[in-house]
Amino acid sequence: MTDWTWEYEGYEPADERLRESLCALGNGCFATRGALPECAADVVHYPGTYVAGCYNRLTSDVAGRQVENEDMVNVPNWLPLRFRVPGGQWLTPDTATVLEHRMALHLASGLLERRTRYELDGGRELMIRQQRLVHMGDAHLAALRTEFNAVGFSGPLEVEAALDGGVTNAGVSRYRDLDGRHLTHVHTGTAAPDTVWLRCRTRTSDIRIGMAARLTADAHVTTVHEEPRAIQRLRLDLNAGRTATVDKTVALHTSRDPAISDPLYAAVDRVGRAPGFDDLLESHLTAWDQLWRRADLDVPGESGRILRLHLFHVLQTLSPHTADLDVGVPARGLHGEAYRGHVFWDELFVLPYLNLHFPEVSRALLRYRHRRLEQACNAARAQGRKGAMYPWQSGSDGREETQQLHLNPRSGRWLPDHSRLQHHVGSAVAYNVWQYCQASGDTEFLHSKGAEMLLQIARFWAHSATYDESLGRHRIRGVVGPDEYHDAYPDALRPGLDDNAYTNVTAAWVLARAADVLRGLPDPRRSELVERTGLDGGELEQWEDVSRTLHVPFHAGVISQFEGYGDLAELDWEGYRNRYGDIRRLDRILEAEGDTVNRYQASKQADVLMLGYLFSPDELRLVFDRLGVPVDEDTWRRTVDYYLHRTSHGSTLSGLVHGWVLARARRAEAWKFCQEALQGDIADVQGGTTGEGIHLGAMAGTLDLVQRGLTGLETREGALWLNPVPLPELSSYGFALRYQDHWGVRLRLEHERLEIVVPSSDASPIDVRLPDRTVCLQPGETERLVLAD
Repeated sequence: MTDWTWEYEGYEPADERLRESLCALGNGCFATRGALPECAADVVHYPGTYVAGCYNRLTSDVAGRQVENEDMVNVPNWLPLRFRVPGGQWLTPDTATVLEHRMALHLASGLLERRTRYELDGGRELMIRQQRLVHMGDAHLAALRTEFNAVGFSGPLEVEAALDGGVTNAGVSRYRDLDGRHLTHVHTGTAAPDTVWLRCRTRTSDIRIGMAARLTADAHVTTVHEEPRAIQRLRLDLNAGRTATVDKTVALHTSRDPAISDPLYAAVDRVGRAPGFDDLLESHLTAWDQLWRRADLDVPGESGRILRLHLFHVLQTLSPHTADLDVGVPARGLHGEAYRGHVFWDELFVLPYLNLHFPEVSRALLRYRHRRLEQACNAARAQGRKGAMYPWQSGSDGREETQQLHLNPRSGRWLPDHSRLQHHVGSAVAYNVWQYCQASGDTEFLHSKGAEMLLQIARFWAHSATYDESLGRHRIRGVVGPDEYHDAYPDALRPGLDDNAYTNVTAAWVLARAADVLRGLPDPRRSELVERTGLDGGELEQWEDVSRTLHVPFHAGVISQFEGYGDLAELDWEGYRNRYGDIRRLDRILEAEGDTVNRYQASKQADVLMLGYLFSPDELRLVFDRLGVPVDEDTWRRTVDYYLHRTSHGSTLSGLVHGWVLARARRAEAWKFCQEALQGDIADVQGGTTGEGIHLGAMAGTLDLVQRGLTGLETREGALWLNPVPLPELSSYGFALRYQDHWGVRLRLEHERLEIVVPSSDASPIDVRLPDRTVCLQPGETERLVLAD
């Protein structure tokens, strides 16, 4: 690992899936896993290519039930390129002797380089060097250069390249009982002597896919069509000491793309006009260089190198190309099939970073939610409620995609899945609307689509709350919180919990914020919105009342995760750790024992403590004050300590949130959790899950930890607020950001000193507010401040 290169040396079959995820290449429109081109999908390798927003719905027979699932589709594989000495077997690391193998992911250039030295018989060797790119400038192109060098011999080498339409979704073993055959009507053909094509469509969503490949080499290319594959073959004459090169250039289009008539025609046309590999690489490098300038991050040491890898994968999933797409934030990136490519609440951890670098991407991701506002309103209406009930898992059209059953790999049992009761996802959407508008200054969005979403989400919470005379407060019943372990009370006949603190507090915040936005709308716009939605003064009064009276339960002097949490049994944490070692997925362990985590004070990840992630200490205090709930610094510290000892960290997001919160509450312990967040994917902390796709929310969250968490950076009331908490392990770092009309504002913290550089422009000055002072920086000015202890 160097500052700009992520490298793996040696061939390790057990690590191949992990490396494929972490070496995936993408451009926001599609991504391809870092699989070896000569290897087909099997228990070791899994080549997969995924197009943003390309979903298909299938019905499977699972445990005697008909279960419907929508998946992000593994589209035809463009990678295949294999080779052999005539008369010999095709060479792969699993069938031949590997003398040397190295994979290097070059972050600065978005290039995957591979070097392998195969041993042949008679003391001969074959050296392979490959360079792969998924073009960041032209979002529909990819290319693979393969260089062959003969060592100790001269002679022929057979090379076969292909487009393979026989792929399925088979990358997650837990889903093996589900139908993964998403492609149909696969046809292949020849467009030119050096170009083949493949077309197909998805089985139910009827998305048409067109792919074309051009093979360039100093040899005659022959074409064979063995459906579902289009095959190109050539024979190279290798000479010792001379390099033979084969370039494969691929274009990929779908019927979801704008400004095309037919995806196959578009793919054939594009690959025919594409320049050679060297020119493609040059323009690709230019595009990446521009991205890195906008997302400049300077963190020293190993932490900085990991953060740069995280940033690389965030940019590959959500690039400026995303601004033109109708897509959400896939929780596992475009890197694999876990979670079926669905959109959860992970945008809560992603958009705050994008807001300050690529606000146009944030706006597009919020428009994905706005386009599905009607579906969310329909979902609420079906439950007898007003407003918008956003789904816990979303895909193509915004309906609830959460699975009805999930498999416990420990017990082998399919179990009911009640995670669709996580209605707090609506608050995440509202929070992101507000944060985006504060950071970007996009009042047009706030006054139009943003206001519409805030209004309907607030309406849902107001109608979901019921008044309890005995408490004199409103309650929200039958939900599941971020913890996810607890989905029902012990021995209850129905799923759901009452008064999840995170759900209630964020609902109160949404109600107050929505009312503020409505009051601040221009009169003509407010009239339009009121007329279209039927909003009346009585509803606004109800919002005001509920936002001040939602119940926040307590026990033992701490905030309760939900009503009755303190009555649950304590778990023998030490005993379970001694028995099982890794107990991150405690829910699966207990279920396999015939028990349930619903009986215990044990959380999968931060739940109550998520409030300290979303809100700064000052803002959280204001939220609780509005609710009439006294939560002073001591109460919050006790709450943090209480759940710190009752959390198994079964999510990659848990270490991130705990590190963020502890940086303010108990600084000495914060770095341990920050490290866990940084190591989450590279060390596959969750035990095999990264091979199924990266954890995009955790990756983006670590970037935001440096950007906002440790700096205390907030964008509110027309100013940049800063309240840094330098950790001993990370007291020197810098980054650039985009704040409203200011591009490339640079912040650098260096041992309790803060430097702020505002580039020259015709934009307005920036007000920067620190706990002990306020400074106003004109464009072109630099301010150096000594931070108060």
